[in-house]
Amino acid sequence: MEPMTTIGVNPTPPLDGLPPFDGDELIVVIETPKGSQNKFAYEPRYGAFVLKGMLPVGAIFPFDFGMIPSTLGDDGDPLDVLLLMDAPAYPGCIVPSRLIGVIEAEQIEKGKKERNDRLLAVASNSAVHRSTRDVRDLSADLMHQIEHFFVSYNEAKGKRFTPKRRSGAARARRLVEQAHKRKLSADQ
Repeated sequence: MEPMTTIGVNPTPPLDGLPPFDGDELIVVIETPKGSQNKFAYEPRYGAFVLKGMLPVGAIFPFDFGMIPSTLGDDGDPLDVLLLMDAPAYPGCIVPSRLIGVIEAEQIEKGKKERNDRLLAVASNSAVHRSTRDVRDLSADLMHQIEHFFVSYNEAKGKRFTPKRRSGAARARRLVEQAHKRKLSADQ
């Protein structure tokens, strides 16, 4: 059998090299599924997902957690996104989504303060969250619980996460566009 040749074939881009948007839809790459006690993250060096840590006993991710490809946040990583949808996905699953808002936040680790926002999105095909278009469509109780999760999650890792404000879908989109430009500049 002849070995296959890849001359002239464009290989599939790595997950972190996908565009952040496909038309109006946000591209979300799931890293950690809803209900997981394990924290996974995409590692470009391996082209695979790596176990980055574990939550304390009894703590789990309340929704799927992932990254927005081809973006660069202030922390040097792709932007983080919490994705509301009907059932958990799996690491590496690409979910077309719509941005609904952002929790703008500061994070302090080892005395270093940096911005580390948490974008919020809804899976485009979600039946449960079909009418959710903006963060203001979520209940105040749910938003408080989401913020509490991020505060306690970071506290368990020796970091302090401080939500500064909640902003809607338009602000979230501008942040993604800025992070995409930052990534393009960094890659040059």
